[in-house]
Order: sequence, then C-alpha cells, then structure tokens
Amino acid sequence: MKEERECVLSLQNLMMSFAGKQVLKGIDLDVYRGQIIGYIGPNGAGKSTTLKIMLGLIEGYNGTVELFGQNIRTDGHTYKRRIGYVPENAEIYDNLTACEYLTFLGELYGLEQAVAERKAEELMTAFGMEDVFHSRISSFSKGMKQKTLIISSLLHDPDLIFLDEPLNGLDANSVMVIKDVLDKLAAKGKTIFYSSHIMDVVEKISNRIVLLVDGKIAADGSFEELKAESKQGSLEGIFKGLTGFEAHAHTADNVVRIVMDGDEGE
Repeated sequence: MKEERECVLSLQNLMMSFAGKQVLKGIDLDVYRGQIIGYIGPNGAGKSTTLKIMLGLIEGYNGTVELFGQNIRTDGHTYKRRIGYVPENAEIYDNLTACEYLTFLGELYGLEQAVAERKAEELMTAFGMEDVFHSRISSFSKGMKQKTLIISSLLHDPDLIFLDEPLNGLDANSVMVIKDVLDKLAAKGKTIFYSSHIMDVVEKISNRIVLLVDGKIAADGSFEELKAESKQGSLEGIFKGLTGFEAHAHTADNVVRIVMDGDEGE
C-alpha cells in the first residue's frame, strides 16, 4: 500500500492581476511535508507575488490557497504561527539589540519571553554571534543582519519556512552552514519553500524544483528528472532552455565589445 504524503501547501488555479496585467495565470501546486522546493524563474515571472499571497501579505487573488489544510482566505490566520519567513528585502529594527529584536518576534509567535530569549541566545551562539547578542543591530554588517533574520524565521520552530533569497550577504562558510541546516530541517519533517536566482544553490539543496515562466509553471520535478527531460547538465542550462533565454553569450560579447571600444591599437 502506497504511503499517503502529508500536503502542507496547496495552490489551486491561483491567479493574480495588477493594474490589468495578469501576473499569475493559474498556478496548481501541492507541496508535501519534508520537501525542499526550489522556486525559480526569471524576473517578473510571479515568484514574489506567489510568496506574498501564501504569506497573506496581499489579497485580491483568484483561486484557492491552503496551508496545513486551512483556506487562508476564509479560515483565519492561525496558520501563520506555523510558518517562518525570510524576505528578500527586510526592514529590521536597527535600534533594537539582537536580544530585544529576536525575543520580541518570538513572543509574537507565542513563545514565553524567557523561552524566546534563551533560544535566541543559543541560536546566535550557534551562528558564532554570541558576542553581539546585546549589541544594536545598526552596528551589524549585512551578513550579520541576514543571519539574524534567518534566526528570527526559525526561532518558533515553524513547520513551513519561506525563504526569499536568504543567502544575500552571507560568506561562503555561512552559506554552507545554512544549506546543511535546511537539509537537516527537511529530514526532521520541516518543509522549505526556497525562492532564489542563485541556480547552483537551488540545484544543490532542493529535492524538487518548480520553474515559473510568465505566470505559469513550466517545469516541476527533481533536478535529475528535469535534467533527463531537457538533456542539460546544469540547472542553469535547464533554466535557459525552458525560459528561451539563449542570448546570454551574445549579450556578454556585446557588453565586452562596448567596454573595450577604443582600446585596440593603444
């Protein structure tokens, strides 16, 4: 008997328009417990719009969005306590210390103050940031702020984690740590919805890749499945083939030609 998988996220005929332009054109997607979804696509494909709808940040869409079996339009907002989110461009309270900021967010998600502060300090220590736990975030580098945001998304032990370009500003060692953390969380039954333009990272961490093109899903499967279908050796090659973007080499040659115009003969 085939084991039934737990569906934690379901999009049914999801459509969205802005100023008369249709951005999402009927997205159907079921995401299951323990999956790491790499959600990719060119700029303007509708990735951020999809994320914001699922997070309850924008309304006015058509179709159905269910998280943990709960219709987010009609069944209230209790699902939000079970999700974590790292936005691409986050506003962070710079005047607070990391301790104050993380404890505050932990309490918003229902943690007791003492529990939130303890977990925040332990996570800061795990990321090698124990020395700045009581420092103002305004003094942090971009990478330190990004790690603080990642900690804030994990603090309350969410079941579904949305990540929008989460590795911005991180050094190579931190990137490796985050990739391992995501892999281990998925192994523990957490579900990761990862949106990024960095193809090699998506290829390495995702066990399922969804490619969005012009508001529609153009491909959906593991990297090996997409590779076999497209006969491309890398996710970047698959992406270029499915999006029709084959002019990159010509564009690069043209840019170099313009930059070096006038250099010959000098």
